[in-house]
Amino acid sequence: MKQKSHSGLKKRLKIRKSGTATFDKSAKKHLLADKSKRQKKLYPSGMPINHTQRKTFAFILPGKLKTQGR
Repeated sequence: MKQKSHSGLKKRLKIRKSGTATFDKSAKKHLLADKSKRQKKLYPSGMPINHTQRKTFAFILPGKLKTQGR
């Protein structure tokens, strides 16, 4: 039986053509006056996932992520 992709994770990850993935950090939508400029500017195009997350996400999203390289 074919394994289904995790629908919640598909909505939260942006998978690039190279196979790498990024996700948006939380706390960037409201109450921005109380946050520093650095907090708001950090990773504007999404935070890259690390090696440990990549292995977990590759299991949950079969065939979508490349697991080789860093």
